[in-house]
Amino acid sequence: MLSKDIFEKQYIAGEWRDGKSTNKLINSNPYNGEVIGTYKMANVEDIDLAYQAAKNAKEEWDQVNPYQKRTILENAVNYIEANEEEITKIIIEELGGTRLKAAFEIGLVKNIIKEAATFPIRMEGKILPSTIDDVENRLYRIPAGVVGVISPFNFPFFLTMKSVAPALGAGNGVVLKPHENTPVMGGTLIAKIFEEAGIPKGLLNVVVTDISEIGDSFVEHPIPRIISFTGSTKVGSHIGQLAIQNFKKPLLELGGNSPFIVLDDADLDYAVNAAVFSRFTHQGQICMSANRVFVHRSLYDAFLTKFVDKVSQLKVGDPQDPSTIIGPVINERQAKGLNDLIDSAIAEGAKAILKGNTVGNLVEPTVLINVTRDMKVAQEELFGPVISITPFDTEEEAIRMANDTKFGLSGAVHTSNIERGVQFAKKVHTGMIHVNDITINDEPIVAFGGEKQSGIGRLNGEWSLEEFTTLKWIAVNFGKRILPY
Repeated sequence: MLSKDIFEKQYIAGEWRDGKSTNKLINSNPYNGEVIGTYKMANVEDIDLAYQAAKNAKEEWDQVNPYQKRTILENAVNYIEANEEEITKIIIEELGGTRLKAAFEIGLVKNIIKEAATFPIRMEGKILPSTIDDVENRLYRIPAGVVGVISPFNFPFFLTMKSVAPALGAGNGVVLKPHENTPVMGGTLIAKIFEEAGIPKGLLNVVVTDISEIGDSFVEHPIPRIISFTGSTKVGSHIGQLAIQNFKKPLLELGGNSPFIVLDDADLDYAVNAAVFSRFTHQGQICMSANRVFVHRSLYDAFLTKFVDKVSQLKVGDPQDPSTIIGPVINERQAKGLNDLIDSAIAEGAKAILKGNTVGNLVEPTVLINVTRDMKVAQEELFGPVISITPFDTEEEAIRMANDTKFGLSGAVHTSNIERGVQFAKKVHTGMIHVNDITINDEPIVAFGGEKQSGIGRLNGEWSLEEFTTLKWIAVNFGKRILPY
């Protein structure tokens, strides 16, 4: 049974306690509004205590044998497996995620921790020759120090663990600020998992708070050397600039406007199914979700008919129901923003061939056509069950349309000719793109990250190890250097 502390307490310096603020953060179910938990918020003093604790505990972590560190991270996977049903329940209640989404997210989490568990025994250095006689150059890979992690609300368990587990595995201390809508799945549950796994007290700290309470203090604090942020491009730009101003490394996983391209020789039924999954999984609240579908004109009418037919059959409703595909978006602001985007597009000339209703935070699917490049709905990230479908005549036109965005995160191209698909994919300006697959892909040993305004840096596998460590050069002179004076 998971402790009730995760629903109401901060985790600072190895203790479950209230924050020092007089303000409270109420965590509620986005489907029915029921209160899940209430936190006394952390304030600026709590953040300082958390960073100090992480810095001190990191020194203790330095002395732990690498193989013991690996065992501790493996213990975290065991704890998740032992509590998987309870964790599933929290994903449903706190995020509005379906059971399908919960299983998908938990699987991703276990895989990323297993990969991070190998990091302690992969802290390899090098011995390099020198231009100076009798000198040996040694390069040591060492932890960066303390990492500040700011996590999002959509896949908070995985996208938070994607930074936290590798940072710990690479030997760092961590202070984590979860999104205010998901303080459990993106924060206190993760603290509980690693507490039970056996990390030193204070190595991982979770501060549940709000920007209105703490301002920029989380990023500007002098202790963290890296700030890892996953979220919107607008906020990420601000955090990145703050980090650089304070001589910290920003690691930014930001928004997307992913294209899904269907060439004239694609398997039509498979492409329809993959496009529907790429857009509507977790209500479209995934940075890699397909925002824009481009279909060759020869297939356009048939694709549109099949796509709308499939989407209209997706069940919208209570995420507790195993048959539900589309649950609630995270909050009223998100629901209103989606409706405003739809209304704006229609006013500008787009046509909704399927237009869903909105009841509370339940937003039914909308499919738009006649969308032009200058419309906001074509240029902004659609973080919900809304999509546009547009025809094209040539590959060159499709590439121009796919690249006509400030984002560059993910994408997909469908064709019966694999190499044609690969050559097409190379021309799309994005960090990741998949041939005959969905746009939503993430694997623990493959570089993950975006181009343009979709982010800075790469995570997973050796790239995470590189991001969360630094190199130290120690030159050893076995003789005596000849000095000019």
